[in-house]
Amino acid sequence: MSSSVSFLGTGAMGSALAGASATGGRTVTVWNRDRTKADDLAGVTVADSPADAIRASDVVVVCLLDHASVHAVLDPVAHAIRGRHVVNVTTTTPAEARALADWTRNLGADYLDGGVMAVPELIGTPAGEVLYSGSAEVFDAHRGLLESWCRAEYLGFDAGAAALYDLALLAGMYSMFAGFFHGAAMVGTAGVSATEFAGRATPWLQAMADSLTDFAAVVDAGDYGAAGQQSLYFSDPRYIVTASRDAGVRTDLIDAVRALVLRQIDAGHGADGFARVIESFRGAA
Repeated sequence: MSSSVSFLGTGAMGSALAGASATGGRTVTVWNRDRTKADDLAGVTVADSPADAIRASDVVVVCLLDHASVHAVLDPVAHAIRGRHVVNVTTTTPAEARALADWTRNLGADYLDGGVMAVPELIGTPAGEVLYSGSAEVFDAHRGLLESWCRAEYLGFDAGAAALYDLALLAGMYSMFAGFFHGAAMVGTAGVSATEFAGRATPWLQAMADSLTDFAAVVDAGDYGAAGQQSLYFSDPRYIVTASRDAGVRTDLIDAVRALVLRQIDAGHGADGFARVIESFRGAA
C-alpha cells in the first residue's frame, strides 16, 4: 500500500476525494488546470504540472470531466505513468474505460476504473459507494485508500464493468427524477407546491421500489404472462397523457413510456405483464 497519492482534477468530486485521502493520513499531491481550485485544499501539495503530480506518487487518481479530457491531460505526459497504478474515476462509457485500460497497459501502467455512486458530500462516509473494475492488483494494493473515500466493491477484471453499472444505475435514477418532475408539473397546475408533492411522492416511490425484485424475477424467468401481473392493456399510461395535456403539461416522458408499452401490445403481448417492456429496450418487438 502506498502512503502517497496524486490527484489529477480537483473539481467538486476530486477535491472531496483528495480531502478524504489527506484526512486519512496520506501524503496527497494534486494538480488542476485552474490552480485556484486546488489552492484552498488543506493538507495537500499543489503540483505545477500533471507530470509533477504523477511523479510524486505510485498511485494516480484521475478525476476529470470526460474521456477526452483524460487523454488531453495524460497524452502529453504518457511516459510519466509507466510503472504506476492509475485509478480513473472520471465518468466514461464502458468502451472508453476498456480503451483507457488498454492504453495504460501499453504504457506499462496498471489500470483500475471506478464508478462513483455518491455525491461529493458523501465522500468520507459509509453512505456512498464506488464500484471498481479492471486490475485486481490495483484494487487490492490500495483498498485502504479506496475505502477511506466510501464503500468499495470490486466487480471483476473487465475494466468496463464499473462504468456499465454506474450508467445503468444512473438511468434508473434520472428516469425516477424526471417522473417526479412530471408529476410535480401536473399538480403544480392546481397550485400544489413541489415540496408538498414530494411529501406524497417519496413514500409512494419508496414503496414501489420494493417491487423491483419481483419484476426482476419475472424478467430473469422470461415469464411475462405469469398469473398475478397487471397486463399491459391496463398499464397503458394513456390517462396520464390525457390529463397532462388537459393541464397544459408536456408529455415527452410519458409518451416515451407509452411507446414502450404500445410496442409490445402491437406485437400481440397485451395480456402480458408490465415487465415485458424490457423487450422494447432490447429491440425485440
